[in-house]
Amino acid sequence: MLFQVAAYVIVYFSCLALFCLVRSHRVRQIALLVANYLLYLSWGWWFACILAFSTLVNFALGKKLRRDQADSTLGLGIAINVVILGTFKYLPELGSSLTWEPLHFLVRLALPLGISFWTFQALSFLFDQYRGEDLDPSIIEFAVYMSFFPVVISGPVCRMVDMLPQFRSEERPAWGNFVEGMRRVLIGLFMMQVARLLGNGAMGGEGIDAGFHQATQWGGPDVWLLGIGYGLRLYFDFAGFTSIVIGAAKGLGMVVPENFNHPFRSTSPSIFWTRWHMSLSFWIRDYVFLPAAMIRREVWWRYFALFASMVVFGIWHKGTLLFVLWGAFHGALLVVHRLWQGLVRRWNLDTSAPIWEPISWICTMAPISLAWILFSQIAPEQVAKMFTAVVTPSSYAHQYLGSSVYLLVFAVMAICACYSQVRQMLEDAQDQEASGVFAIIAKRQDYWVPALYIVAFVAVYVMASGQGNNAAALMYRAF
Repeated sequence: MLFQVAAYVIVYFSCLALFCLVRSHRVRQIALLVANYLLYLSWGWWFACILAFSTLVNFALGKKLRRDQADSTLGLGIAINVVILGTFKYLPELGSSLTWEPLHFLVRLALPLGISFWTFQALSFLFDQYRGEDLDPSIIEFAVYMSFFPVVISGPVCRMVDMLPQFRSEERPAWGNFVEGMRRVLIGLFMMQVARLLGNGAMGGEGIDAGFHQATQWGGPDVWLLGIGYGLRLYFDFAGFTSIVIGAAKGLGMVVPENFNHPFRSTSPSIFWTRWHMSLSFWIRDYVFLPAAMIRREVWWRYFALFASMVVFGIWHKGTLLFVLWGAFHGALLVVHRLWQGLVRRWNLDTSAPIWEPISWICTMAPISLAWILFSQIAPEQVAKMFTAVVTPSSYAHQYLGSSVYLLVFAVMAICACYSQVRQMLEDAQDQEASGVFAIIAKRQDYWVPALYIVAFVAVYVMASGQGNNAAALMYRAF
């Protein structure tokens, strides 16, 4: 892992220096392509071969679709990508459950890093060509798009229509963009350390990981805490990595999509899915839900398309029963929300009263937090025991997890709420050009905020490092 990090830093600053010195977009594209594959090769030459094969096949199919938007060509492209993704992502899981020995070799198939993300990027390119988008990348530009090193491992899922003009730009990276990019990198590193602390626990062995994998019984409060804590951990881990990716790309003068926008403020399931893993959520909306919903005009069909789209969302993560159930749970939650909206309109209910917002927030975040139990990759038997505890009134009289994990999760929640409120106050003070001590603090935040981040990072890093190394480097890499 240390070798890959060192290689990433060297390659990144080499590309940055080249972008500052050379304005030719052709030279830049070639340099990016070499950098992309050098880094990807550091994870395994076989992975790079799969990526290169997918790139060549999808480029050829895209060219064919540009000339003739034939259903058969699009169908072939979908089939090829699904076969490539399914072979490496789903067959090993199937092989482990088969009793026929000749098929046990499937278990040894290694999952190429980021295959779920760059496969969806390839599919969006094919869909856009089929729809007649004006996209005509060269083979080098398409290869750069498929292997762009900031996003190739864990997204965000980019689209050719957004990236192609940037690959052809000859503007030099601006110093302000580099500074802002490094700020996003530092924030991302800090967030990932918070995720690590949540996983390990402040007292060692009393974090979210232990609550899922070492505990053997749970009371109702324990299950709710683990659901909330796992959601926070996943958010800090993945949103932190995404912040690093966005910052690295911004330093090179490029913009990749945001993936998170304060998802824990959501007051409905629909709003949540416009704020959580946004690049994938919008991909599912544009290329799965909307085309499926337009097949028939009946309301029930739109609900079915919505439900099925979320099942696809779950399967995209992993082809296991629990991920299918997780997607189905969210699909049902979205359908119930749509039905509720219909009742509000039919009965002309007034939902503008202030009391409705906290009620909507609780009714949204409570089931979403419970759904993380399905997402956590524990055994189905454990999931059954945890959900049984949730619906058993007597279980709420028992607490089996240590007090330190409760304090840690509540502390992170409280700090996040306070930080969000303070940031909003600072932004308001700047916008209104107010006077006084608070206005001075707001105007000087470029000086004291970085120092605060550094102090917080060091404190969290020391706490997280002191409790071992059992938290994964990036949770979403497993998918």
